[in-house]
Amino acid sequence: MNVPDHLKYSKDHEWIRVEGDEAYVGITDFAQSQLGDIVFVDVTTVGETLAQNDVFGTIEAVKTVSDAFLPVGGEVLEFNESLNDAPDRVNADPYGEGWIVKIRMSDPSELGVLLSADDYAKLIG
Repeated sequence: MNVPDHLKYSKDHEWIRVEGDEAYVGITDFAQSQLGDIVFVDVTTVGETLAQNDVFGTIEAVKTVSDAFLPVGGEVLEFNESLNDAPDRVNADPYGEGWIVKIRMSDPSELGVLLSADDYAKLIG
């Protein structure tokens, strides 16, 4: 299972890549493998400010729909529009082209409660 060292992880299987006061958020390789073939990603929270662990969207796979949670609080700045035409990018490249939202963090200190790559790898076994 791919767990890049440069990211932080939530226990709900989201990752976050910080770039200044902004960050990219997606679901982990483990999460996409558990969901199976992703057919739709729905994010209606662009422009909203959400708290840590709030639902920012849903991910629909062939057999299930799963909520996606914000690992840290912040304003949802952008949805990865390329997922409208190719939601399977989340399966193929969850840490790259399959990112889901870009946010402006409200409180970067919330990153402190997230998991390191090693801790996340232990969580998923």
